[in-house]
Amino acid sequence: MADDAPEDAPAKTFADLGLAAELCETCARLGFTAPTQIQEQAIPLALQGRDILGLAQTGSGKTAAFALPILEALWADPQPGFAVVLAPTRELAYQIGEQFTALGSGIGVRCAVIVGGMAMVDQAIMLAKRPHIIVATPGRLEDHLANTKGFNLRSVRYLVRRSFRDL
Repeated sequence: MADDAPEDAPAKTFADLGLAAELCETCARLGFTAPTQIQEQAIPLALQGRDILGLAQTGSGKTAAFALPILEALWADPQPGFAVVLAPTRELAYQIGEQFTALGSGIGVRCAVIVGGMAMVDQAIMLAKRPHIIVATPGRLEDHLANTKGFNLRSVRYLVRRSFRDL
């Protein structure tokens, strides 16, 4: 096996990490040419169902590192209310929602961003449409759990919590 790459050699493509062709095509369309270091380390473990705690600089691809494995699992078993991502700020919640929408565009992902400062009724309507991914700030998610009829987290298979260390 002298011609084979060493086991610790970096992945060259998203397909090398074990992602479905549809997600790899979307990554290419979005200009993601190769996995970043955090993606190389996190995605294979997350695809195995392992918990991940990742730390990397801004712009290093952390969101895709957790979003792609969630989307891979969703692609294999599509259902509403599949994942919840908690973000400490509205701005980060919107960024994460945009990333999920873009990365999941090839597989028809529905994403709802639920944050304070927006009308509860409008957000309740989004939740009633049963999105696959819910990105929320903790306080607004708690508001909807307490006050939005029929909304619960029973079907959630994945929960991601972005950094709250600055709060």
